Amino acid sequence: MDKNIQKYIVDVGLAVSFLVVFITGVIKFPGILRSFGIHFSQLPMREISTAHDWAGLIMGILVFVHLVLNWGWIVAMTKRLFTKK
Repeated sequence: MDKNIQKYIVDVGLAVSFLVVFITGVIKFPGILRSFGIHFSQLPMREISTAHDWAGLIMGILVFVHLVLNWGWIVAMTKRLFTKK
């Protein structure tokens, strides 16, 4: 598979997992739901917590894959930044 396609798939996965983690994190954050008049008893908090945990794990794995796929660029930029006069 083309490396650009791999990077695209990883980046889309990162975006989706980030959105799930962010949205479920906002829902789980104490006090936010109350300010909208929503009570925890009205939401399936167990499923929300499970989705939050799994999306966080997937996001962590995808960040690692993203770094591996871009390692050459990271090294080149680091060298460029520290050797530039």
